[in-house]
Amino acid sequence: MDLGIRGKKAIVCASSKGLGRGCAIALAEAGVDLVVNGRNAELLAKTAKDIRDRFGVKVIEVAGDVSKPDVQKAILDACPDPDILVNNNGGPPLRDFRELDRAKILDGVTQNMVTPIELIQAVIDGMAKRGFGRIVNITSLSVYVPIPGLDLSSGARAGLTSFLAGVARTVIDRNVTINSLLPGKLDTDRLRGPHEAGTAEDPAAAAARKARISADVPAKRLGTPEEFGQICAFLCSVHAGYLTGQNIPVDGGLYVSAF
Repeated sequence: MDLGIRGKKAIVCASSKGLGRGCAIALAEAGVDLVVNGRNAELLAKTAKDIRDRFGVKVIEVAGDVSKPDVQKAILDACPDPDILVNNNGGPPLRDFRELDRAKILDGVTQNMVTPIELIQAVIDGMAKRGFGRIVNITSLSVYVPIPGLDLSSGARAGLTSFLAGVARTVIDRNVTINSLLPGKLDTDRLRGPHEAGTAEDPAAAAARKARISADVPAKRLGTPEEFGQICAFLCSVHAGYLTGQNIPVDGGLYVSAF
């Protein structure tokens, strides 16, 4: 399917690896020029080169934590008039809520709620004026199914979800959509656990780990960043202009609901 977005410009946050990288690759495959971002400059440069070599699109790298104002400014300076914004950022680590102090709580809310709102504020009016905009927020299935120990992540992302539910309805008439993707168990570093960046996993150990983690998933497997990225790219396409304010689980059927 031709997504109709060749030549458009996209900002994809936290895209040096994992789900963000999957989204960046899918958009590049559709012919979109990119600004990619990540905290590890070396890994980000490797991702950017891979995308340029494979798809021939323009890729600008902005290294740093997207929740920091100076990094946001650098991203927006690199692409002041994006057609597409994919919000993504790492969540707070697993910990008992009793271990959270005010500083940790505020940091988690900044990372997973305040930061995407700030970026949307910066780009949404330009999108509306030009008559095209696609905003996709990568949140988490924990918005629907809270996970003990990830309470801060769940709360901040749920806050973002509710905040944007109304905003989405104010710009759809100018062909700007805001939707969220809620990843379940996808095969990323977050499910792999602590390891040295770039290290290979023993194939047998990897197979056992994936089988164990996916045992309760109806699909009986983990999702991949690549297929997640393709769903994101469709939401960014010209064909998705009548779809807004939605929260779409990408979870292999793990979240059970008829509505």
